[in-house]
Amino acid sequence: MVSVRSLGGTVAMTTAGPGRGAAPAVSASDLVDSVPALQDIARVDAVSVAGVPSASLEFRHLLDLKAELDSACTAGAKGAVVTQGTDTMEETAFLLDLLWDRPEPLVVTGAMRTADSVGADGPANLLAAVATAVDPAAAGRGCLVVMNDEIHAARTVHKAHTASVAAFVSPGAGPVGRVQEGWVLFHSTTRRTDAFDVPAGTEIARVALLRPGLADDTVLLKAAAGSYDGIVIEGMGGGHVSARWVEPLLAAAQQVPVVLASRTGAGTVLTRTYGYPGSEQQLLGAGLTPAGDLDGLKARILLALAISTSGSRDSVRRAFEQRAAPR
Repeated sequence: MVSVRSLGGTVAMTTAGPGRGAAPAVSASDLVDSVPALQDIARVDAVSVAGVPSASLEFRHLLDLKAELDSACTAGAKGAVVTQGTDTMEETAFLLDLLWDRPEPLVVTGAMRTADSVGADGPANLLAAVATAVDPAAAGRGCLVVMNDEIHAARTVHKAHTASVAAFVSPGAGPVGRVQEGWVLFHSTTRRTDAFDVPAGTEIARVALLRPGLADDTVLLKAAAGSYDGIVIEGMGGGHVSARWVEPLLAAAQQVPVVLASRTGAGTVLTRTYGYPGSEQQLLGAGLTPAGDLDGLKARILLALAISTSGSRDSVRRAFEQRAAPR
């Protein structure tokens, strides 16, 4: 049996009428029923958990979902599939990956076209996701994202287009496998680390994500330092900021944990290449934590969990050394 849980999103949306925008309207059972070929792969237990666009998902949705899927696997499910919107899929998949401590495959999928569109991609994505969830080779790989017949690791996947059915990519890594002619084919390993233990009722830390641009001021940075539990800076290039950002940024790092990521979308944060004011050497030497190959969105998720489950700066640094170090 495979547990399918729907959170909503485009895969579960239809258009109410001419000139009307799409909105959630399709249940998990309806999604499964729209793909008769699933009966040839596995027995499916389908439940609608939420019916929202993924931009409206909260940490509590994912924590509750993880607990429910854990119970389903304990009861005998061989794998789990989550259907949701694609806007935040790379973040929710990474969060689930950091929480998932079971060997059973956990697969996230969705659609770029609504359920009533010509050429809707949701049914094919769901079929490929379930096929992946029941494949023995997917066991122990944590959370995977299956879209457009490609299988991506949660820690590397990125939505790179607003509308294309081939919107999901893994910069610098590529997909770890694909689904072809009904077969699940893996061609690379998936990096795994110990999962976070987040007790029920835990309040997840508030982490600000700032992306400084050319000639940007420090108003938001100063506000974040006094209002949030942690900060992620998506620096320019290999992890750089303007010289005028240095003093307030280092002051913020004295108040809360600050992680330095890159806004480029690929590659790792540099550690020893540049030495000018605002360079990665200066910032990391003053106590900022490097995000490794994680972008700002995923670094924010990791920092939030690290603060919520420990809070000490040493624990935060270890969390990034273990889960975000360059390969």
